[in-house]
Formats: sequence, structure tokens, C-alpha cells
Amino acid sequence: MKKIAVLLALALALPLAAFASSGVDFSNDGGTLTGSNSGLSLAGSTLVAVNGYNGGGLITGNLGTVTFSTGTLATGSLLTGGTFNPGGTFTITGNGTDGLTGVLFSGTFTSATWTMITLANGTHNYTLTGVLTGSLGGGSGVSNGVTVQLTINTGKGYFHGSTLISSGDTNVVVPEPGSLTLLGTGLLGLAGMIRRKIK
Repeated sequence: MKKIAVLLALALALPLAAFASSGVDFSNDGGTLTGSNSGLSLAGSTLVAVNGYNGGGLITGNLGTVTFSTGTLATGSLLTGGTFNPGGTFTITGNGTDGLTGVLFSGTFTSATWTMITLANGTHNYTLTGVLTGSLGGGSGVSNGVTVQLTINTGKGYFHGSTLISSGDTNVVVPEPGSLTLLGTGLLGLAGMIRRKIK
């Protein structure tokens, strides 16, 4: 009977640890990406889908904007690919549709990589992949995320200071309230105490 109690406590604690965080997904479309050695900046990109914000489901439509600026170019070049220093800003703003109002995510880049992809026909696309840290919905907790922004095909030429974004996706991990973490830790401690008593 005591072994069953230990297994029950562990069965309750482990799922809590596994679900200690959840993700929110933001998709954007369009916008102009401009850049120099000072970094890349996106303006005019439309937020077109949000999934999981405040525990909600998928919402689509014209929902707001996505804007960002990276840190300065650290290695490589904007023509063929490189990396950016930490810094800059990343902001997702809702326009009020379906309750998505104000700043939904505000953060900064901890790292970013600019990659040129040469297709079989000799044309190019570029991808910006960045790791983010910031605040979701104005909360006080720290949320981490990743963004991937894909440019339209630039033809056989290279990036020369400006291009359009085809699409982008940003996933932000949301820490659950501390009570779940405390409950999971407490149950693990209880399981340890029960195990010692059994011995």
C-alpha cells in the first residue's frame, strides 16, 4: 500500500513538472526589412495569427503588428549571412481584435543569425532566426522565445539594404504561475518522505 502511495505522489508530481510552461505562437505576414551593419529592422508587418495567448485558441485575421530591430552585425555580412550582437527590440502589438489589445510581447534579441539560402535556380531567400527574452502581455515574469522570419525571393541578386518579408513565426514560452511549481516541488518532497518511511 505504501508503494502505491509513493507511485501516486510521483504520478502527480511529474506531469506538473512537464507542464510548468506553455507556449504562445504568433505569425506575421509582409512588411519591409531594412538593414545595415547597424542591424536589421522590420516595419509594416501584420500580425495574422495568435495561438495560445492567455490560454486561448487560434485567432486569425488582421490582429496587429510585429516590429523589431536586431543588435549590430557581429560576424559575416548582410549579403551572404552572418550573426548579430545581442540587443535591439522585438514588439508584438494587438489592435483590439478578439481582446488582443496593446503590447502582447515586448523583448530583446539574445542572439540572431542571418542565413542566405541559394535555391537550385540560383535565386536567393534569406532567413533571420533569433532567440528572444522579454515579457508577455506586460507581465512581470521573464518569457523566452524564438522567431524565424523568411524574406521573399530576392532573385539572383543579393540583399542590398531592403527586402520584403514573406512570413514569420514567433514562439514564446510562458512560465506558469509559481503555485504550480511549488505544488510540484511539494509533491516530490512528499514522495521522498514517504519513501524514507517505507525503508
